[in-house]
Amino acid sequence: MAVHHNGLVTEPRAVHTWLTDMDGVLVREEDPIPGAKEFIAALREQGVPFLVLTNNSIFTPRDLRVRLLRSSGIDVPEQSIWTSALATAQFLDDQRPGGSAYVVGETGLTAAVHDIGYVMTDQDPDYVVLGETRTYSFEAITRAIRLINDGARFIATNPDPSGPSAQGMLPATGSVAALISTATGRQPYFIGKPNPLMMRSALNRIDAHSETTVMIGDRMDTDIISGLEAGMRTVLVATGATERHQVQDFPYRPTLVVDSIADVVPYVAQRCLPEDTTP
Repeated sequence: MAVHHNGLVTEPRAVHTWLTDMDGVLVREEDPIPGAKEFIAALREQGVPFLVLTNNSIFTPRDLRVRLLRSSGIDVPEQSIWTSALATAQFLDDQRPGGSAYVVGETGLTAAVHDIGYVMTDQDPDYVVLGETRTYSFEAITRAIRLINDGARFIATNPDPSGPSAQGMLPATGSVAALISTATGRQPYFIGKPNPLMMRSALNRIDAHSETTVMIGDRMDTDIISGLEAGMRTVLVATGATERHQVQDFPYRPTLVVDSIADVVPYVAQRCLPEDTTP
């Protein structure tokens, strides 16, 4: 079906694979966003490869699958969840196979680092790896600072400064990374969004090509920019951090802006995505 855009007629480009953010796109806190279950169900029924991405490094894919299913009724297979912890572990394995790391984080991160064969130690590690946790320890942060000062390379799963909780906002990886950076004078290399490295690792995970993949997100400054920089088309949903009227404030724009994930469901069966026609 041809699409009229700026007075021209263009053909919709094929979509073979989908990547989507989790929070703000599929769920809000523990509640499903309307259309999320239908979107995932459509992908699975059509046999379309996809990954659900999250910067959260606390939980393993198995944990997240159970949480999504129990709280929101969204059925995402474990192998279809890609976290910043997994992307970080893959980066470490690519850079320095069989290395060692001092890890500050929870099960999602420690399990991912363990699974690539790394030794977790506080004795002269190759890396200090910082992830998200609900119980940041002053002792662990102090140890990380000393190890970095002694020469350990500094890696962090994501730059998010804060995260939501039932009680309100909590400090997240980015905030603690800033504390460590101030103490050491060393900046971490962030793996998660907006680093397009996470997008490229996700594409490789499902043998996808950027030209035929679409990234769906709710944040212009993480989801959309990292999707663009990885060479993908992008869809912004107005159910999360970035509202429609804020899109014009950015020097880049998504391929398509929609009200919610429910508006994307028809494109799964059509295997295409039109160019945005909004002003």
